[in-house]
Amino acid sequence: MSHPLRRINPAPQWPSYTGTSQYVGTSSSTQVAVYVDPSLGAPALQNAKDLVADADRVVKANNAIFGTPSEAVDVIIFALGGMTDGTGGADHNACDYTSGGAIEVCASFGNSARVSALFEAELSECSMGGNLCGVSTGEALSRWCAAVVGNNALADFATAPAWAKKGMPDFVDKTDGTDQNEVSTGCGMAFLSWLQKLGFSLNKIAPAMVKLGAVGTLAQLYATLTSSPQSEAWPKFNAAARALPGITNDDPFGTKASSERHARLSTRRVPTATAKTIGKPMPNRSRRR
Repeated sequence: MSHPLRRINPAPQWPSYTGTSQYVGTSSSTQVAVYVDPSLGAPALQNAKDLVADADRVVKANNAIFGTPSEAVDVIIFALGGMTDGTGGADHNACDYTSGGAIEVCASFGNSARVSALFEAELSECSMGGNLCGVSTGEALSRWCAAVVGNNALADFATAPAWAKKGMPDFVDKTDGTDQNEVSTGCGMAFLSWLQKLGFSLNKIAPAMVKLGAVGTLAQLYATLTSSPQSEAWPKFNAAARALPGITNDDPFGTKASSERHARLSTRRVPTATAKTIGKPMPNRSRRR
């Protein structure tokens, strides 16, 4: 169902897209207006129609994770980075709903689940309220949100294996001041997997991370959740990670299924830096590519 009241407004100014914005529809809740680059034809249009139908599910799940309501956003689907398989990633201008509500998502011909996952990656950053963007901890959280809400449709974007390959350096006691380092992001992905293995669901982790902000560390997050000394975080996590037979994905401790279940159950309880991008290994990141 489309909502003409949203159509009277012109398409927003997108972070990078300068072509024609074809309006496709607005989600039933009127929270998400979806546009497409018409030059991409039927496959991209199908991605857009599928996102219109799925957007409210994504919003509801995202709200459950952060425990806060989202605001209206606009999304355009196009060949971001020249790609049409989702690997171009997604971006927006700022990590809040005021300046970051114009979201760009890469088309993914024949696989709209990837479009929904990329949308969630950016929506989750808007819900961080400008507190976490541009650093490794916020990047890891947004990717975890995308993995859970998007049913792991972006598994090929994994960064934890790169962290393991580099010898598992410590980005628990320090936060990397960039969201474009796959090694520090990978450490964050593995650490959040470990925390969930310890019994802390993503909807407990996310609000705590937002409160700590960009200056917070994963060690501080551990202390907040466990009431244990933050000095214990890295030794315990490092030992647990090195005891694994290998790290081949972003959930080395195997917790995503329980996270997904908890997110679904929690949707009933819900009453929103710098620009960011999700992208493969992280080429160019001040926006998510």
